[in-house]
Amino acid sequence: MMKKLILWISACFLLQSSTSFLENKPTNIVLIFMDDMGYGDLSCYGATTYRTPNIDQLASEGIRFTNFMAAQAVCSASRVALMTGCYPNRVGFWGAYGPNAKVGIAESEMTMAELLKQKGYKTAIYGKWHLGDRKQFLPLQNGFDEYTGIPYSNDMWPVWYDGTPTTRMPKGQYPDLPLVEGNSPKEFIKTLDDQARLTTIYTEKAVDFINRNAKSPFFLYLPHSMPHVPIAVSDKYKGKSGEGLYADLMMEIDWSIGEVMKALKANGLDENTLVIFTSDNGPWINYGNHAGSTGGLREGKGTSYEGGQRVPAIARWKGTVPAGLINNQLLSTIDVFPTVAAIAGSTLPAHKIDGINMLSTLKGDMNAKPRTYFAYYYRKNSLEAVRREHWKLVLPHRGRTYVGYTPGKDGFPGTAPEDHQESLALFDLRRDPGEVYDVQTQNPEIVKELLDYADSVREDLGDDIVGIEGNGRRPIGEFKE
Repeated sequence: MMKKLILWISACFLLQSSTSFLENKPTNIVLIFMDDMGYGDLSCYGATTYRTPNIDQLASEGIRFTNFMAAQAVCSASRVALMTGCYPNRVGFWGAYGPNAKVGIAESEMTMAELLKQKGYKTAIYGKWHLGDRKQFLPLQNGFDEYTGIPYSNDMWPVWYDGTPTTRMPKGQYPDLPLVEGNSPKEFIKTLDDQARLTTIYTEKAVDFINRNAKSPFFLYLPHSMPHVPIAVSDKYKGKSGEGLYADLMMEIDWSIGEVMKALKANGLDENTLVIFTSDNGPWINYGNHAGSTGGLREGKGTSYEGGQRVPAIARWKGTVPAGLINNQLLSTIDVFPTVAAIAGSTLPAHKIDGINMLSTLKGDMNAKPRTYFAYYYRKNSLEAVRREHWKLVLPHRGRTYVGYTPGKDGFPGTAPEDHQESLALFDLRRDPGEVYDVQTQNPEIVKELLDYADSVREDLGDDIVGIEGNGRRPIGEFKE
């Protein structure tokens, strides 16, 4: 009897010691960022012709967001916002920067990796960077210890045209897509078969990083190149879905997330790691069957309608984030930066950021409303819409549209004009997430409130449409010869 009592006391002591150890150990951060994945591309968000069981499990064990906004509906701008917690135009970014661009992330900006280095985190990125491809702009100069990936989008190689400027035809060899390791190209991605290896390369690197750093706090940034066109799938998933190449790719991406989660569990890090999964913007829908789904939201990538900027987002932090929650509050990728700072106990930069700490939301406070307002920018510095909770006011602007145009097929794009005139319109996203019914005449007080908010945003961040420079913008980094 005494022996059993001693064993019971010892077990309680060990359990308490283990719990105390976990509570005192810094939280690891795994940030998975997809490229052009649409709001409707996962089975937990409504995809019906294939399943994404690993990502679905991530959602069932954590929190799934339904009103989560990319900061801007295009690659470079969206990524700099995630890394800095700022609207991209605050830090001088807009659009997607191609090879040999003479601009990139400014040295004065603090990245999420630099934020976590304050607390001794090991940091790595495996995947697409796209914040400048000159050495001074690359990840190792911006807080990361390790980098393997492509410095810009996987379609940024020499292209040939079939006679119409809206249809690009990649052919033959593609020598300008470097797979960088550290600060230098390790090899060059020359064919679509080479691109088919990328998802596996990034995944294996991520798993190895977790295995090597299991005893240290770490930040793993996994920005997959896919499903940005041209899409490519490894042999292990090609044809597996029976629903075409895009569905095959979704299955491979799901496999990748499953491998990362297995590595965390195998290393005893299951309860000490925050995993965030989201996308840089909505789908490039004029690519038809090689593009994803907006889940019924209006328009897609390159527009400030919901199909361009509302993205899937999931957070799992076992033991901290309650399992199985669905959160419908307005949040954004810019809110990840200050949230991670709060979790790690890091000091925020002295300069202004736009993100809002959403830690209370992650911990399950369903009444928390960290974010009330959001500004939709696109093109160089054009304010195209503003939002307060479920009310969204689209401001007059010219932009891309996919509506009324037949999408392309099998890797070829359809027409998507860039100069379509959009008029002032108010949408109640509670009842009209597809942004179909303009209700401004019934709600003049809401229109006035949002126009006033737009004016305050313009004073801070500017607006090219009305010729306001803005007094809160900081310059982009410039290449130094």
